[in-house]
Amino acid sequence: MKKLLYFIPVCLVIYSFANQQPSKVSKNQTKPKIDTTYMVLMKTTMGDITLKLYNETPKHRDNFIDLVKKNFFDSLLFHRVINNFMIQGGDPNSKNAQAGAMLGDGDVGYTVPAEFNTKLIHKKGVLAAARNDNPEKASSGCQFYIVQGKKTDSLTLNMLEKRNGLQYTAEQRKIYQTIGGTPFLDNSYTVYGETISGIEVVDRIAVVPGDGSNRPNTNIYILSTKLIITTAKVK
Repeated sequence: MKKLLYFIPVCLVIYSFANQQPSKVSKNQTKPKIDTTYMVLMKTTMGDITLKLYNETPKHRDNFIDLVKKNFFDSLLFHRVINNFMIQGGDPNSKNAQAGAMLGDGDVGYTVPAEFNTKLIHKKGVLAAARNDNPEKASSGCQFYIVQGKKTDSLTLNMLEKRNGLQYTAEQRKIYQTIGGTPFLDNSYTVYGETISGIEVVDRIAVVPGDGSNRPNTNIYILSTKLIITTAKVK
């Protein structure tokens, strides 16, 4: 009898413990997917530009984010601007640069592997990586440009398709013909973001008169950059 009484409480303890275990998630239940968007607010002496970084180019996205977090771009110049083409910045040598000094050779000691994507074209407002003439077309670790560009006609797009081995979609052709950009750079320089507000600032910067090396006669500074992260559930 004593053995039986001892056995029953033990069974009750085991049963109670089993009932307290968390129920397993049904195999049919899945965690909701989260879409993360990375943006950078770039304040300049001529106005604010907000850039969205593409998740399709993670190496360039993460490198740009790292530089923003380090305040790398603060007080650097847009050291090269060409109307109807682009505005370029990110040269560390441009900080406190003397008037008339040649700029554009500064770097951070590394490059970023090219991340070409036929879906990401050089439409007006995109953020892309500058580079030197290396065979791998690897990007500068810090220098970037924002496209201003101009409209391109259908015949020119046909020629560029053949020359660069590309096939533009109907939507991409419409963008180049109505909004503009620099299609001759496609598949040669990595596009990794786009301007979502402040394109008028890009236009203002692009027309500032410059010297023979396209350095603006009036210094245009990047005052600060700030990372903005948003998340949303994907249905």
